[in-house]
Amino acid sequence: MPDMLVKLYELPAIQPAIDAITTHGVTMRRAIAPEKHLILAWIRQHFSEFWVNEADAAFSRQPASIFVAQEGNTLLGFACYDVTARGFFGPTGVSEAARGKKVGAALLLAALHDMYAQGYGYAAIGGVGPADFYAKVAGAVIIPDSSPGMYKGMLESEDGDKG
Repeated sequence: MPDMLVKLYELPAIQPAIDAITTHGVTMRRAIAPEKHLILAWIRQHFSEFWVNEADAAFSRQPASIFVAQEGNTLLGFACYDVTARGFFGPTGVSEAARGKKVGAALLLAALHDMYAQGYGYAAIGGVGPADFYAKVAGAVIIPDSSPGMYKGMLESEDGDKG
């Protein structure tokens, strides 16, 4: 899967994305250390151990580079940056039940806007799956010849899973 590049200085405004999730009763915010174990357990349950490791790294940043979306006390999704490499967005994931409610778009834009506020001009999105989503929401473009990129030579699990 290729990497993509986003011009952080040309991001769409985040408020419409926040308004869109608020209509579904969803809130979004930066995660805090006391809930780390709950968030990592949720990522383990819904995604992969590789993503757990990356999200864990996001908690080591100050401020943490992980955002979460929730409905009441129910976690719906997360988005990280600066975990595999500086200037990289991801991983990010949204529960199947919350897909289609604009949660992924809001999390993506929250993290990218935060990267811009931290002084980045561009963000790489490593090993993208839904390239059309990133292009539509953030104007991301595919970086030619970028697969496997940062993940080249990464250890795999016994079943061949890379994450």
